[in-house]
Order: sequence, then structure tokens, then C-alpha cells
Amino acid sequence: MASTCTCTLFFILPFSFFILTSASSEADILLTFKDSIEDPMNSLSSWSNTTSTHHCNWTGITCTTSPPLSVSSVNLQGLNLSGEISSFICQLPNLTHLNLANNLFNQPIPLHLSQCGSLETLNLSNNLIWGTVPDKISQFGSLVALDLSRNHVEGKIPESIGSLKNLQVLNLGSNLLSGSLPLVLGNFTALIVLDLSQNPFLVSEIPTAIGKLDKLEQVLLQSSGFYGAIPDSFVGLKGLSVLDLSQNNLTGGVPQTLGLSLTNLVSFDVSENKLVGSFPSGICNAKGLVNLSVHTNSFNGSMSNTSIHECLNLERFQIQNNGFSGDFPCGIWSLPKIMLIRAENNRFSGEIPDSISMAGQLEQVQIDNNSFISKLPHGLGLVRSLYRFSASLNGLYGELPPNFCDSPVMSIINLSHNYFSGQIPELKSCRKLVSLSLADNTFVGEIPESLAELPVLTYLDLSHNNLTGSIPEELQNQKLALFNVSFNRLSGRVPYSLISGLPASFLQGNPGLCGPGLPNSCSDDKLGHNVASLSKLACAMISVALAAAIVILACVFYVMRRSSKRKSEMGVWRSVFFYPLRVTENDLIMAMDEKAGRASGGAFGRYYIINLPSGELIAVKKILKFGSQSSKNLKAEVKTLAKIRHKNITRILGFCHSNDAIFLIYECLPRGSLWDLISSPDFELPWSVRLRIAVGVAQGLTYLHRDYVPHLLHRNVKSKNVLVDAEFEPKLTDFSLDRIVGEAAFQSSLASESASSCYMAPECRYTKKATEQMDTYSFGVVLLELVTGRIAEQTDSRDNSLDIVKWVRRKINITNGALQVIDPKISSSYQQELFGALDIALRCTSVMPEKRPPMSEVVKALQSLESRSRLPSLEFSASDGSSVPL
Repeated sequence: MASTCTCTLFFILPFSFFILTSASSEADILLTFKDSIEDPMNSLSSWSNTTSTHHCNWTGITCTTSPPLSVSSVNLQGLNLSGEISSFICQLPNLTHLNLANNLFNQPIPLHLSQCGSLETLNLSNNLIWGTVPDKISQFGSLVALDLSRNHVEGKIPESIGSLKNLQVLNLGSNLLSGSLPLVLGNFTALIVLDLSQNPFLVSEIPTAIGKLDKLEQVLLQSSGFYGAIPDSFVGLKGLSVLDLSQNNLTGGVPQTLGLSLTNLVSFDVSENKLVGSFPSGICNAKGLVNLSVHTNSFNGSMSNTSIHECLNLERFQIQNNGFSGDFPCGIWSLPKIMLIRAENNRFSGEIPDSISMAGQLEQVQIDNNSFISKLPHGLGLVRSLYRFSASLNGLYGELPPNFCDSPVMSIINLSHNYFSGQIPELKSCRKLVSLSLADNTFVGEIPESLAELPVLTYLDLSHNNLTGSIPEELQNQKLALFNVSFNRLSGRVPYSLISGLPASFLQGNPGLCGPGLPNSCSDDKLGHNVASLSKLACAMISVALAAAIVILACVFYVMRRSSKRKSEMGVWRSVFFYPLRVTENDLIMAMDEKAGRASGGAFGRYYIINLPSGELIAVKKILKFGSQSSKNLKAEVKTLAKIRHKNITRILGFCHSNDAIFLIYECLPRGSLWDLISSPDFELPWSVRLRIAVGVAQGLTYLHRDYVPHLLHRNVKSKNVLVDAEFEPKLTDFSLDRIVGEAAFQSSLASESASSCYMAPECRYTKKATEQMDTYSFGVVLLELVTGRIAEQTDSRDNSLDIVKWVRRKINITNGALQVIDPKISSSYQQELFGALDIALRCTSVMPEKRPPMSEVVKALQSLESRSRLPSLEFSASDGSSVPL
């Protein structure tokens, strides 16, 4: 018995020693690999031999399930890591998956990882990988999946890549690849996913060899430079579920037999090309079709109805912005799973059938700018999931069915520019209606009073109809950003708030309307026959006479005092006021002296703070030589901006313009700009107030980018253009000036102001196309100012005038921490929230535009921080002695 135990013991001990030695070795390999990585957020803190935690339980580590335990996968995605990707990781003998995506590794493609003998999956997407694809890429012969997308990889794809015959996934999307595709792509006989999308410098035909890869399920070639025809060989891709060829320069037609062969098709998108001809009639024979998108082409011909009703799984049907003609495929309307129908900007005819009621999951329909000739079916109101129906610029006619807005989630209805008649039905069911446009029809009768009961109605356009009666008094309680009833036959008093808050042109063309500021005064506003009324008239006449005398004296004084150049500036002035302002062009010119002037407002001119006779302060931006816009276009553009209603965007009260200059009149905010606050020597705002300012600016930009129609870009976000009211609520100013002065003048002014302004995104140096991402970058700079308490551009520092983005990134990289850049005046109790804000700012100022988050996501992230930021007291005293609630 003793002998048996001894043998067993000697058998177990070496095996246990092997396990311990192996575990220790793998832990050491991982720690050595970690030594080459910069980890500013300390995400790999669990990687340590000082704890009892087994390395298989370290962050991102997965081991085999059966002993001896061995590392099979390292997943460090999205941990903000940088530094060097060391080949030491290849000493892990069973490593099959390495995922370093969504980090900041800045180096060429790490060929040394080919030493990982068991590696099957390599994901380096969304980093700062740069350089060309090397010829020695063939050394990764055992790879099954290679993802280098969203990096800076450039140049041609080498022929040697054809050696990777085991690849099932090849993703090189969102890079800077150029040249033509190599024919060796046909060697990837096991390939399931091919993604070469978002490579604008690829100039290539689509190789016909791709059609031989019969295991392909996804082909993603969108937003690149592909040209020529869609290869006929694609009919051989019988397993294909996703085909996206959108936003290229493809010509010719869609192969007529394509739809008959792609029986597993899920997504089909050839949008924004130059394809012509008729669409293949059999495209919807595919029982598995879920997404068909062929929008923004120049197709001619018609889409056949053949077998379209067989697409029982079709959810998204997008064929907008093409040249399609003929009858719209009728079967689309009644598909049981259809969610989206987009066919706007074609030449489709036909009817909208009552069978649309069978589309029980339909959410959105956009068929604007076609030639549909139809009544609006009663079945439309039975679709309870519909939230958008837009069919403007068609030949729709007849009366609206009473239930046309019965969907409980309906938000947007646009039936403008049609031939609808009869009365507008009462709208009581669609409580979520935000936008209603029935303009340019032949509606009669009165405006439904039920419109005033819709709690979120924001845009209402009933212009160019034959409506009669008065405007419902209750509508003034709505928070309308757009109210247009111009060119009807309305009469009676206009509710005052609908006059004072909106441009008068939205009421024009209704001779029977009356009210303050309108051509007609209401009868009860006219003079009575009592003495009090006569006294009021006398006072009014005296006031007018005095005002006229003051104006005349001011003009005489002006003529005597100003130079001939100043006289010419007077010229012929025209004014448009969106709010009742008792001020003339001459008043403004007289008041805009050096005393009223403020520091440059950035592009195009200075701001002046003017005290009106009423005691109200206004801010006037004077723009000289603003381009060659016609007076009509100028008014239209300023009115577009003046209709903006948001708490974080400065209101435009009106404007005056001549041939040489324009005065934009804004509301005035007492605390000045954010730059004024930060540059002050005694700047010391609590973190909760700074964060409130950041959230407000982000909300204002989100409104411009996504919520306001038309969508706008700010294009000049900086702390000087963030004004602050008495309660430290921020308001953006100087927004969208390119619409007023014209693109050429705008670009010229920005270039002359500062070609290297640190608020400008890096891509501004090589592209003139403005994007939301550029605004996001500028916001990130403002957020860095709030976090650091440092103005964006330091010209007298010992850091060689580094802008704030470079300064912060350099400090973090050198010290491997964020404490060095945070404003020491902020309480240390907010350290985690400050780290979070700093991370948001760094993502907003990413060098790569596609890595910057949309402003809507920034708002959510900042609000999450805001919910955790609380001061012990409920208010603090500002430098001017006032108390501000927190």
C-alpha cells in the first residue's frame, strides 16, 4: 500500500509542477507584454503577480476550459491603450485570438505578430496604425480573420495578400487605400466577409474574381472609388446576404439575373452611383431578403412588380434619389415585416393602396418628389407603428381620411405641394406629432382647434391654401419654432405671441388678419370717442414727433461728425426685425463707437453692446464686405437662423443691411463670453457650473446638427462664441455665418483670422467640406478649456506656444496621468468626473474624424457625469457678488 501511494505521489507532483510552471510562465509573458503598453486609465491593474488572482482571470484574458489552463484569447478592446504592440505576446503557445481594437496604438502594421504560430484572429481596428500593407503580409498565412479597419493604412493592396488563403474575414474598411484591387482576391475561397468600404482613394473596377468566392455572405464596398459595371459574376454568390456597393461611381445596370440567383439576400444597397437601366424584375424572389437599398443613383426605367410580394422578410426598402419611373412596386406596401420605405426623388407613378394596412410594422415612409396620383388610403391610419409619412411634391388628391394621423407614435407628416382638398380633419389622436406640413394644397375651412392640444407640436406649415376663419387663440400656448399660415384667407386678430416670436412673412398674404405690427390694426385697437383715447393719441403723436426730431438731430450730428467714408457706409439700408425693436439703422451706426465695441467676435467683424432707449441691451455684430448675396437670399438665410429656438443658442432679434455691410442684432448676455471668464486672473468656477456650461454648449450643437430643420453646422465653435447669462447658462453665437456671407467669403475670413487656430480640426487644412465632426473637435477644445482652466492658445508660456490639445496630450503621455492637466482650483472630490470629462474631450479632439462621437452621444456622456457632480452647498458667489444656484 505504501509503495502504491509513493508512486501516485511521484506521478502527481511533476504534473502539478508543470501546471504551476506553465501558469507562472504565461503570467510573466503577459506582464512583459504589458510593460510595453501605456495604460493611462489603469485598465490593466489586475495584471499583477502581487495578487492571488490567477492570470486567467485578469482583464481581457480567456483561457482554455480543460487543464492545463492556457491563454487562448487576449481582448483589450477599447481601453485607451497606446505604446508598442510587443511580439512577446507570441510566446503564448495557444493564443488564437488577439483583439486590440479601439485603442491608440500608433505604429505600422506589426508584422512581428506573424510569429504567433496559433493566431487565427487579429483585430487592430480603430487605432492609429499607419503606413502601407507590406508585401510580407503573407507571413500571416494561418489567419482566419484580419481586421485593420478604421486606421491610416494607405497605398495599394499588394498581390502577396493572396497567400492568406485561410481567411474567412478580411476587413480593411475606413482607411486610405488607393490604386486598384489585385486579382488575387479570387484566391480567398474560404472568405465569408469582405469589407473594403470607406476607402475614398481606391480607384478600381470591381474584380470579376470576387464572383468566384461562393462562400461569401457579406460584400461591403460602399463609399469608395469603385467604377465600372457590377460584375455579372456576382450571380454566382448564392450565399450572399449583404451586398453594399453604395456611394461609388458604378455605371451600367444591375445584372438582370442577379435577383434570381441571390436567394439568401438580406441587404442590397447600390445607392449613390450612376447606374442606369431597369431594375432586375427577380430581385425579390429571394425569400430571405430583409434590406433592399438602391438609393441615390441615376437609374432609368421602371421596377417590375414581378414577385415583389414574395419578399416576406423585407424590412427596409430604399430606392431614393434615382431616376426610376413607371409604377411603384405595389406589393411593397403590404409586406408584413416592412419597416422603412424610401423612394423620394424619383419619377414613380401609381397609387398608395389601401392594403398598406397589412404592413403592421411600418415605421417610416418617404416618397417625396415623385408622380404618385392617388388618394390617401384609409388603411394608412390603421398602421399603428408609423411615425413618419412624407409624400410632398406628388399628385395626391382628394380629402384626407379622418384617421390619417391615428398612429399613436406619428411624429412627422409632410403632405405639402399636392392637390388635397376639403377640410383639415381634427387631429386628436397623434399626441406625439412634432411636425405637420400641409402647405401648397387647396384645403378650405378653418384651422382645427385640436392642433392646440398636441403637446409637442413644434413645426406647423399650413401656407398657400384656402383656409378661412381666425387663428385659434390657443395656438399661442404652443412652443412653435415654425408657424406659417401665409397666403390663405384668414381673418381676425392674431395672437400676440405668434406675431412677436416669428417673422411677419409667415402671416403675409392674409389681408383680413390684424394685430400689432401687421398692416391692419384690429377694430378694438382703433380710437374710441372718449377723451382718454384722444389723450393717448395726442401723447402718441407727441412721442412720434419727438422721436422724429431726435432722429433728425442725430442725422445732422452724424453728417457733421463722420468722414466721407462713413457717409458712404450709410448708403441705402434695409431692416428686418423679428422682435419689436425701437431702433433705426442710424441709431445703430451712431451707437457703434469705440466705447461700445468689444473684442473681436472672431470671423468677419466686431461686436458692439448697445443700450436701447427702452433700457434693453442688444449685441450688434457688424460685418463688412460679406459677399455678393442678393437681398432676397440674404433675408432668407438670416430668417432661417432667426427661427432657431433653443435655450443654448443666442436669439437673432433682427438685422439691417446695405450693399457693403450687415448688422446682425443678437440678444445680449450680461456675463460676456466663456473666454472672458477663463482668461480672467481670478477665474474660479466650481466644477458643477463648468459642467453645466459644457452640457449646454453640447446641447446647442446637437440641436443644430440633428434637431433643427434644415440641419446646420456652427463652423466657428470657440470659447469667445459661447456667451453666458446671469445664471451661467451658455448660449452659442456666431453660428452658421457661412449661410449669410457665402462659402467663399467665410473660408477667406477664417483663413485670414488664423490658419492654425487650435479650435480647427486637423482635416480643415486639406478639405473645405464642413462636417459635424469639425464642430465636435472645436467643442472638445472648449471642454479642455473648462477642465484645465487654461485658455486654448497660450502665447507666452514656456511650452513653446503649444495649443491646448497638444499640451494636454503631451502632459498625459509624459506623466502617464491626467492629474497634471486638471485645473487645481477644482475640488479634488470631483476627480473621477474630471477624468471622465477629460476622456470625452480627448475623444472629441481625435485626429481621425470618424473616431469623434456625435454631439448627441457627447450630451448623454456629459449628463451622466452631471448626475454624479453635486456640490455640498446649493449656491456659490460669483466674482460680481451675485449668487448662482447650483
